[in-house]
Amino acid sequence: MATVIPDQKRVGMVSLGCPKALVDSERILTRLRADGYAMSPNYAGADVVLVNTCGFLDSAKEESLAAIGEAIAENGRVIVTGCMGNEAALIRAKFPAVLAVTGAHQYEAVVEAVHEAAPPTQGPFIDLIPQPDVKLTPRHYSYLKISEGCNHACAFCIIPSLRGKLASRRIDAVLREAEKLVAAGTRELLVISQDTSAYGVDVRHEERMWKDHPVRTHMTDLARELGGLRTPEGVPPWVRLHYVYPYPHVDAVIPLMAEGLITPYLDIPFQHAAPSVLKAMKRPANEAKVLERIKAWRAIAPDLTIRSSFVVGFPGETEADFQYLLDWLDEAQLDRVGAFRFEPVEGAAANLLPDPVPEALKEERYARIMAKTETISAAKLANKVGRLLPVIVDEVGEPDEDGDVGATARSQADAPEIDGAVFLRQVPATLQPGDIVLARIEDADAHDLFGVIEPS
Repeated sequence: MATVIPDQKRVGMVSLGCPKALVDSERILTRLRADGYAMSPNYAGADVVLVNTCGFLDSAKEESLAAIGEAIAENGRVIVTGCMGNEAALIRAKFPAVLAVTGAHQYEAVVEAVHEAAPPTQGPFIDLIPQPDVKLTPRHYSYLKISEGCNHACAFCIIPSLRGKLASRRIDAVLREAEKLVAAGTRELLVISQDTSAYGVDVRHEERMWKDHPVRTHMTDLARELGGLRTPEGVPPWVRLHYVYPYPHVDAVIPLMAEGLITPYLDIPFQHAAPSVLKAMKRPANEAKVLERIKAWRAIAPDLTIRSSFVVGFPGETEADFQYLLDWLDEAQLDRVGAFRFEPVEGAAANLLPDPVPEALKEERYARIMAKTETISAAKLANKVGRLLPVIVDEVGEPDEDGDVGATARSQADAPEIDGAVFLRQVPATLQPGDIVLARIEDADAHDLFGVIEPS
């Protein structure tokens, strides 16, 4: 039974942007709950509202400003944090009523602003009931952030100016957090950062003691240790790697996938394939032999899923450059692909490049790349029909008019929110979100799979 505290102050949260920002929101709310605040699910019940903003693209900034405006209109007492925190003058000019503005991952400043705006009515929860961490994702999966910031200087990106240089977390702290999450019910760990492959570079891959042995602050050591975790039921969690640049040491992670220690899935932000465009983008770690490496990876781990994202219409991109990208995709046969039209971002070096691509041509190229990747995806998913695949259940539906119940799940090829789904028919009444079951795939389309649970 929940403990009710009279006059307890309540905090609302609007979290925008990427999973890294979501982790920031969880940490802020966890700290505030430990300081005696309750969480409010709506504007009306909140004494103060936090808006965690995204400032990566101008369209994201517009969404953030709209969210601030809505919070001001609905509640009136608003604190702004996140990546748009470096544009405090703009925010205050547009919304003079904002109580405070702080930057990305400035946890102490946010908490201090909340304390000032809505002082807690009782002391922190130190000796009262245990206070678990706040999670904004479903109980069965969790994002595990291993570092802040980025050392790259990509021409289209302003992340280093928003979040600073690479700052890796201590590996023992990361593993301790992962162990705690798995013990609390997490069945899938999603490892995130701006550059997961660079983990530990800033601390020269220093060693820390974990359990009874040393581990390096390095992606390979991290993956191996995460693969050794077990849930209270003795089940290994899925470990999914995001934002992995294809540095040479990524090769050492592939055998861990073949052994079943980590999920055979790599999220690699290639962004383009044409050498001239990559040079203009100032992209790191794009080697001429990357296609050969992908082929070698798949020979070791045949079920490896590679997802990526690409920018079309970058300044100076010619038709020959774009065709090079389409041909590269034909050869690479990536499993999951997202594409974005180039969008100038205030402060990005790419804004000064010559030969901008007309908007109509960007749209035409976007349509062509999406058609190409949809064809590849449809063929790859069709090849999974008839197979038995482990899937993790995200949601169990309500009975239909015939009393049948369906569920939405994901295979190891599908990260939450960004990839496809596995839709299950006629599931058992005992099925719960977070269950990992075997599904026999019966149908497929260009994005999703359809099947039934294989009887045990």
